[in-house]
Amino acid sequence: MSVHRRLAERWLECEPDADVRDELRALLGSTDDEIKARFAHGLAFGTAGLRAPIGAGPSRMNRLVVRRAAAGLVDHLIATVPGATAMGLLIARDARHKSADFASDTARVAAARGMRAIVIDGATPTPILAWNIPRFGVAAGVMVTASHNPRHDNGYKVYLGHGAQIVPPTDSDIAARIDALDPTTIPLAESDDPLIHHVGDEAIAEYLKWLPSVRRRPDVPGARVGYTAMHGVGGALILRAFAACGLPEPLVVSEQQQPDPNFPTVEFPNPEEPGAMDRVIELGRREELDVVIANDPDADRLGVAIPANSSGQWRLLRGDEIGWLFADHILRHTTGDERLVETTVVSSSLLGEMAATHGVHYRETFTGFKWIADAAMKAEGRRLVFAYEQALGYLVADRPLDKDGVAAAVLLAEIAGLAAVEGTTIQGRLEDIAARYGRHVTAERSIKMDPSSGARLVGHLMNQPPSTVGSRRVVAVRDYPEANLVRLWLDEEGGRGVRLQIRPSGTEPKVKLYGEGVDMPEHELNEVLEALVALLTNSI
Repeated sequence: MSVHRRLAERWLECEPDADVRDELRALLGSTDDEIKARFAHGLAFGTAGLRAPIGAGPSRMNRLVVRRAAAGLVDHLIATVPGATAMGLLIARDARHKSADFASDTARVAAARGMRAIVIDGATPTPILAWNIPRFGVAAGVMVTASHNPRHDNGYKVYLGHGAQIVPPTDSDIAARIDALDPTTIPLAESDDPLIHHVGDEAIAEYLKWLPSVRRRPDVPGARVGYTAMHGVGGALILRAFAACGLPEPLVVSEQQQPDPNFPTVEFPNPEEPGAMDRVIELGRREELDVVIANDPDADRLGVAIPANSSGQWRLLRGDEIGWLFADHILRHTTGDERLVETTVVSSSLLGEMAATHGVHYRETFTGFKWIADAAMKAEGRRLVFAYEQALGYLVADRPLDKDGVAAAVLLAEIAGLAAVEGTTIQGRLEDIAARYGRHVTAERSIKMDPSSGARLVGHLMNQPPSTVGSRRVVAVRDYPEANLVRLWLDEEGGRGVRLQIRPSGTEPKVKLYGEGVDMPEHELNEVLEALVALLTNSI
């Protein structure tokens, strides 16, 4: 009998869920090669924690994988954080399949290892967990969520006591402790163990008390807003948030308002995906609203669409455009030369120009909000007033140290309301920004590719960058090895040149390409990106 078949049989003996046991039995009836494919490797625990389809074996999300991850995390905290057992672990979860069990098992593992566990009851948006971590004074937090991934996935996101996601080398230390454990032998406390505490609406109520402070013009009545929760956990909180902040109640897409782990009306529950916001856009068109917005399933991201013209056409705003609106509004309504704004290397360069104009500090970080938070914590003497990443992640206050799609929704409604009071629209705001800073055009492409091939491709570009892309000359190259990213300048460096960036995705089997040009037609930038796609495809 193969080693992988023996391992699968041991997992079957310990697996607590009937559906996963059935999958394991079917797998044991297949070939050794099929069993090896599932059991030869486990999920890699990284700076985004864990994320994968739900299923049997160490390469999928299931309760044995979660128990081992929880045990490794607790062992890390006990070894590195003085008083960690008494400080405890804050745990929340979304409404996806098995999220409730994953959260409960995490609490039981912590209690069995002598650590206090505080569980936020019910399906909870990620910003609630992140915001409450410092308030509870815990050693760390766990959010059970797969964010905007497909319906069959689930995930496990880890924050430390400051409320920010983990960065290296913490992830490597936790991963090493996880790898040292046998997932079939993790001790569990009883679910009513005295070390396990539950909190209900308190965590949300305290957040809502704070939330009005994100408004910069509380005198503005707000706008007519449409909203979709996209079958996620943000729906009820958004209604309470608008009420707490003195904003008109948004009209909602009723069939997408309640949490549903099957996401029956959305093929891919990500506001960035084509078609994902179609229903809320139709609501906006039908009701002649000022703006429509969407949260992803765990409500840490914000998508926005606006009327494109007077004939009923609407358009999605790109993530950078939303970032420009927030930055313009916040910088015009805050003061102080200690202010700091941040974005990531793949976001537009325009935030840096805005920062220079307003005399505030600016930082560009590696891709991922964990790096934004890490840079903010290291910026002594600076006050973070805004940060964003172009993948619809926005932090419009100094907390939580993570993206917050609920606070962002509140401030976006204020921006739309102020525009209406001043006789303009969100599109008018964007036109004004373009008039002041130049019309920054951004576009993206991706090439499907497995992670190892993507890394090799980027490494090749670092060592042998092209001299031309299409008909345009490459005039400068900059490598970001730690971010596994290459930046190419075409025509001229900075100024009005074209900036191209290439990096492997950290969560999907693809290489991502980002383009930005200033005062150039959008179709020309798209042609440059298509030329880059052809160049890279031919070099594979």
